Amino acid sequence: MSDLIYALLLYPIIFILPAWIANGTPVLFGGGVPLDLGKKLAGKPIFGKHKTLRGTASGIAGGAIIAVLEYVFFAQPLALGVAVAIGAIAGDLVGSFAKRRLSLKEGANVWILDQYSFFVVALLFSLPFGGLPSPLGIIVLIVLTGVLHKGMNVLAHRAKIKRVPW
Repeated sequence: MSDLIYALLLYPIIFILPAWIANGTPVLFGGGVPLDLGKKLAGKPIFGKHKTLRGTASGIAGGAIIAVLEYVFFAQPLALGVAVAIGAIAGDLVGSFAKRRLSLKEGANVWILDQYSFFVVALLFSLPFGGLPSPLGIIVLIVLTGVLHKGMNVLAHRAKIKRVPW
């Protein structure tokens, strides 16, 4: 039974934790200079003013710190954890880029894109390093990611850290 719990819950959480931290850290430490430096593509912002240099750097750093801790305490491959963290930031930027192409305002709620673009790209970035959770473990992560994403955003909104609750 403990092997099943490890395979379906514990390992998947260890695997995705750098991505979850990377995705959430910019909310706390972001701001400042926009990552796209205010440049436009076809008359539309590339990412928008809410994707910043400091937020991007803090997200990667936060995820990398978790990757180091997982390496030390769980013998999780360091490169895998860092790749998952970088993938999460890249996925969030892909989502913002897509929203700007669709002429959506910053902060607009696009349900699947907002909750899962970071997750999907983090999984893709992990592929060269192996260690992907089982298909059932990924299903567990999909559910947990949706629930945690919503819950953390509501908490951040109530704490006046985020302007919108999504």
